[in-house]
Amino acid sequence: MAPYSLKDYKRGFPKKADVRERTPDPGVREMIDHLDECGIETCFDRFDKQGTCDFGLAGICCTNCNMGPCRITPRAQQGICGADKDLIVARNLLRALAAGVAGHGARSREVLLALKATARGAMPESLKGEAKIRGTAKAFGLDPAGDLNALAEQIADILLADMARAEPGTHRTLQSLAPPERLDTWADLDIMPIGSYHEVFEALARTGVGTDGDWRNVMQQFLRCGLTFSWNSVTAGAIAQDCLYGPPHRSRIKTDFAALETGTVNVALHGHSPVLASVIVRLADDPAVKAEVEAAGATGLRFYGICCTGLSVLYRQGNVSPLSNAMGAELVLGTGLIDAWIADVQDIYPSIMQVAACFHTTVITTSDSARLPGALHIGFDHTHSNLADVEGLARRILHVAIASFKRRQPEKAFRPKHGFDAEVGFSAENVLQSFGGAAALVDHLRTGRLKGVVNLVGCNNPKVVYEEATVVVAQHLIANDILVLTNGCASFPLLKLGFCTEDALRLSGKSSRSVLEEAGLPPVLHMGECLDNARAAGLFRAVSDAAGLPLKTMPFAFASPEWSNEKGIGAALAFRLLGLDSYHCVFAATLGSENVQRFLEEGTRELLGAVAIVETSPLELASRIVADLERRRAALSG
Repeated sequence: MAPYSLKDYKRGFPKKADVRERTPDPGVREMIDHLDECGIETCFDRFDKQGTCDFGLAGICCTNCNMGPCRITPRAQQGICGADKDLIVARNLLRALAAGVAGHGARSREVLLALKATARGAMPESLKGEAKIRGTAKAFGLDPAGDLNALAEQIADILLADMARAEPGTHRTLQSLAPPERLDTWADLDIMPIGSYHEVFEALARTGVGTDGDWRNVMQQFLRCGLTFSWNSVTAGAIAQDCLYGPPHRSRIKTDFAALETGTVNVALHGHSPVLASVIVRLADDPAVKAEVEAAGATGLRFYGICCTGLSVLYRQGNVSPLSNAMGAELVLGTGLIDAWIADVQDIYPSIMQVAACFHTTVITTSDSARLPGALHIGFDHTHSNLADVEGLARRILHVAIASFKRRQPEKAFRPKHGFDAEVGFSAENVLQSFGGAAALVDHLRTGRLKGVVNLVGCNNPKVVYEEATVVVAQHLIANDILVLTNGCASFPLLKLGFCTEDALRLSGKSSRSVLEEAGLPPVLHMGECLDNARAAGLFRAVSDAAGLPLKTMPFAFASPEWSNEKGIGAALAFRLLGLDSYHCVFAATLGSENVQRFLEEGTRELLGAVAIVETSPLELASRIVADLERRRAALSG
């Protein structure tokens, strides 16, 4: 039975006034007040106006055919076709996950195409990740000493084949990279996927009207889709990016509103694809671009990260200051200091156009999959046939940004002066090197000097106070000697509020502080964009291998307290499929089905070794994580 009633759950949703009072970033509070004074509406205003739909929250509304929509009530306990609450909730959940597989998969496919085009000399980039290419080639059974370009093209072809396979065959990514114990578990459960295209195709087919009527069988496909999300949509893209752009480099960067400069051409990079954005940032050093910036009267050209694109480019090239996750984009636009807003794919809300219209900001879309009414479009076509023109596209975008700078209205500028430096660029490899190897980290866990490792990620959701849950959970975990990894949207409050520097070790427990000081690490390790969940999974795998124990027994966990979109469903499931519990402050739309809710919170313990855990109080959630990790660690040390 679900631990919370729908009525109690709704009662806890915050109003804009709660956000204004409790959000942890003072710069966010200043921007909320400023936009109020300007009469500009934000997502917090719209959430207050929306109210909530009980049927949607519970997941018991079906629109899969045109006989309805059907809603489950005490009077009408089946839809017109006979689907009950369990089936409707399960179908809705599977369809949402299928969308998440497609979302991350589409942006990963773009990087795979770019990797292949670069390897063939059809795109003006260079392969910067030689070690990753040769290491991946070896894992895939290729000759790692072969020609670098040929190996990169073969890797791209293998990853694309695993993504797009229609006929049953060997899933080489899974077979080459997944833990053997997990492969056996997934095979025994009959959830080994054919490929992401097929499993999404199958998910939509079986949830169509009059097809799969067994909620248990629908949840079987849910697990199968979760594997394609993890290994096709996420892991494939992460491999391709490291092959093409090279590994991350540790560096220090200014964050939040304080990073904004007033005399420079300011360009925001928003979305999830680094393919065009990385070239835009590279061209900032081009003499012709520098001359155009100087002629416009600007002192330089600066880049700022919104959501994940900026984080991806920052990791390899630097020169991108992280400002905000997707939910705070309107607040950044409200500063009046952004000249061009480069929007590629995902987590780009249509509302940014309304705020941009109040200032001089030019919004430029770069993907045929993600256009905005009124925005200028300069980007790749539907078939990516113009990848070879990537530098030409980047130059056109920078020309527009510089022209927009000349229209800036200084009297409309407003800049909160809050923000910290942050250290970024962590990977499984450089973290383990800092500890002196995986065996040393295992020893810290066995002795209790570190009591666990948590991957704290996810997007933001107005059902909880903006960024509060992430900060509360992080504070409690590090105070209890737990090492925190972070990436993507949830990482922004931790970046902005100083958690990602060694100065924050003052907030850590005594034993972990000593360990991390010796290793030269902050208490929160920033591992990149949301795709870089693969880095956290790689670190977990390396440490469990060093311990000689399966992942499901290790003191590791996944937490996405404020998650909100379809990709968040996939990210949490990906870690549960590895045997690691996932923790959240927000329910999926499953409260209408006791059976589906029980499957997620209890049933997968026996199947996978892990479950989903929801506590609407961030502090209670964090306390639960600490207690659960301590039980796991006791088994490790005993």
